[in-house]
Amino acid sequence: MPNQHNQDQLQMLKDKLSKAKAFAIVNYQGTSASDQVKLRSQLKAAGAEFVVAKNTLVGLALENKEFSDSLNGMSAIIFSYEDEVAGFKQIVDFHQEIDKLEIKQGGIDDRVLSAVEILELSKLPSKDQLIATLIARIKGPAFGLVNVLTASQKNLVYVLKALSEKTTDEKTTDEKTKIVN
Repeated sequence: MPNQHNQDQLQMLKDKLSKAKAFAIVNYQGTSASDQVKLRSQLKAAGAEFVVAKNTLVGLALENKEFSDSLNGMSAIIFSYEDEVAGFKQIVDFHQEIDKLEIKQGGIDDRVLSAVEILELSKLPSKDQLIATLIARIKGPAFGLVNVLTASQKNLVYVLKALSEKTTDEKTTDEKTKIVN
């Protein structure tokens, strides 16, 4: 019969998995306590969480046999709550900075991700960056139109003069080609 602490921790892991948009399993062996504190603060700022739990409890919470190979050694699980990619970005950045964290596997929407797929997803822009890019693209043409319409009359005269000179030059060129032919 499992003890109450393990049952509570299993329920906590299931709750976190149900709230999380994505998760990753990492091997944190070799990371110091100060490294873990730094990682936890970076993850918290990104809307993610670093949880250390027993491998058997994580396996029971995941209810997926495909993660069994990853649940050995000193494993921790990272939950991304706000943005699917934000947690992945933080652990990949941390892994590149301090080469002690090994990314094993992860998951998004019942899909199992390999370490390579997590690395690829971490290169995607964040949700906020995508929204900002979309707004800039939508606003761009209107901004250009406003600039043209509010340009000084002097600039408008220069544009009209340049257009008239261009059409005059084209007519002259057409006349010269007719004379030569």
